[in-house]
This record gives sequence, structure tokens and C-alpha cells, in this order.
Amino acid sequence: MSSPATGAATLAARRSSRFVAWVRAWRAGLVPFDEVAESVAGDEEHLVADAPGTWRDVPLREALPALAKLSPDEIRLVLPAPGDPRGLPGPGDFAGAALLAGEAVVAGTLGLIPEVRSHTSGSGMTWETVLWRVYPLPADAVQASLTAPGAAEAEAELATALAESTAALTRLDVAQWRPELAGALAALRRPDGATDLPPGFDPRSRRLFARAAVLDRVLALAGESAPGGAINNHEAQQRDAALRPLTTACRQALVAACNAPLRP
Repeated sequence: MSSPATGAATLAARRSSRFVAWVRAWRAGLVPFDEVAESVAGDEEHLVADAPGTWRDVPLREALPALAKLSPDEIRLVLPAPGDPRGLPGPGDFAGAALLAGEAVVAGTLGLIPEVRSHTSGSGMTWETVLWRVYPLPADAVQASLTAPGAAEAEAELATALAESTAALTRLDVAQWRPELAGALAALRRPDGATDLPPGFDPRSRRLFARAAVLDRVLALAGESAPGGAINNHEAQQRDAALRPLTTACRQALVAACNAPLRP
């Protein structure tokens, strides 16, 4: 049987993190254009709405040329949360949608946010498509996204938060009502690097992204209700309080890794 951390690794990483990493590598001349859309989308169908010069939803590959004049440092990952809007350019439609989605891309004077749409065929088959909605941004939007910590600082904060959250969950006896969460957090101390970045990212950024990407998915699972009603509301609040600092550190680690300076 696979471990919970291994199972979490099979889930999709945040789409905005893949978008930023691969588009930045393309703009740095480190990966060819032909690989970008496929690497971002994986086995999903990705469309773009309201892209410059278009009047309908277009495939991701057709929308990417709108970013062709940007430098890598003008393309930034933003992972805001209620009470923590770091990276957002200020109030507006883009900020509101980004907070709701929990992720966004700042690309020069354009903002992109993925929306997952579920479809059901007449025969009952279900599938999903991803629609990237484009928003106009002010000229200083990229500057606002520079407030996030660098990779070294984010790595230290993530390690501290992981140790503190694990200790807190041990005191709460999390293993009694959700043993897979405690096991997953312990396994994350030994990330295997299976979740990788494209060429151009240094070893620290790769290590940070590998750990944070898996942890991000483990935390998403941890936020779900324990099976069988194993905890009450008070215990759930204690769990959420123990995980909150780790969730914040994880988001900042992903941002720092994906926005790190690229090297040829």
C-alpha cells in the first residue's frame, strides 16, 4: 500500500505553479515554445478566456504568444489567502478572484487565474477542463509581487513550521483519529524530488519546490473531515490552528521556488 505522502504526490500540483515555472523557463530561452503548453496542461485541456487579441476561448498554446515580450522576472506566482494578500496588486476584480481561487499568475500587465470546470456527457461520463481567465493589471503589478521571501528564507521558515506543526499534532494525538496525516508529515522530511521544475532553477529551488508541492497536497487532504466523524468541532479547530502556520509557510515556499532567479 502506498503512503499518504506518496498518494498526495500523484495529485495535480497547483496549476499556477506549473504555469509560472514553465513560462518563465521559456522566456529565459531554456525550454522551447513547443513544450510549454503541454508541460503546463499535462493530460488536461487548458483554454484561455479574454486573452489579448482574441474574441473567444482559445487553447493555451494560442494565448501564450501574448507573453512573448515579457522577461522571466515579469512572470510571478501569487498564492494569496484570506488575511494574507501578499503579491496582489491591490483591490479589484483580479485580487478578488485570486483570493477565491487561492492562486494566480502575474504576467506583466496581465493576470491569469485558473478555473476548473466540470462537464458531464449524455452518457454520464464526467471530465474537467481548465479555463485561464485573463485580467488587466496596473503597470506596477509585478512590483507588488516582489514582497515574498526568497528561497533561502522560505526554506528555513518551512522547516521550522514543519517541525512545530508536527510537534503540535503529536500533542493533539492526531494519530488516534487521522494516522495518515501524521505519517505523511513525517515522510515529508525526506522528499524524493519527484515533483520537479523545468531547466534553469537552482538546486535549492528544486528541493524547496519538491517538498512544498507534496506538502501542499497533503495539507489539502488534511483540511478535509476526518473519516467516520473521528473528531469533534473543538478538535478540528485545534488541528486547523496547528496546521495554519505550516500552510502559510508552504504557500510562501512554492512562491519563492517558482519565482526564484533562473540560471542558464
